[in-house]
Amino acid sequence: MAIEDIAHRDVVTVDLEATLTDVAHVMRDERVGSVVVVDGKGTVAGLLTDRDLVVSGLAEGRHPDECIANDILSTNVFSVDPDDDVADVARRMREEGVRRVPVMRDRDLVGIVTLDDLLVHLGEEFDSLVSVIEGEFPHRD
Repeated sequence: MAIEDIAHRDVVTVDLEATLTDVAHVMRDERVGSVVVVDGKGTVAGLLTDRDLVVSGLAEGRHPDECIANDILSTNVFSVDPDDDVADVARRMREEGVRRVPVMRDRDLVGIVTLDDLLVHLGEEFDSLVSVIEGEFPHRD
């Protein structure tokens, strides 16, 4: 299965120059725990998580109205192609120790896949297997 089949297409983004206060408001309003940070041309510059806001922003004594996304974003971000296999993406996320990955077609952001998306997908696959097994064996009462 291709990763685009489980990725979210409505990616929440913020500009490199957004203050941490602005980023926090976007996360709250959009009910997300991370945002993709883009430059003025829409090019992905990195990711910023709610944890980044706390650990790299507030805990470091940065003022949330003066510190900007570019100051604390995670830049060790890799992206995947929409046609990449779900299992391959899951393996790479595990190897890299990340929970979120932008989905890019060429240089365009077309989605994002999260660890939660992978878990939901695996749960659905597991449920399908259970149905097959239950169909092959009589129920014991």
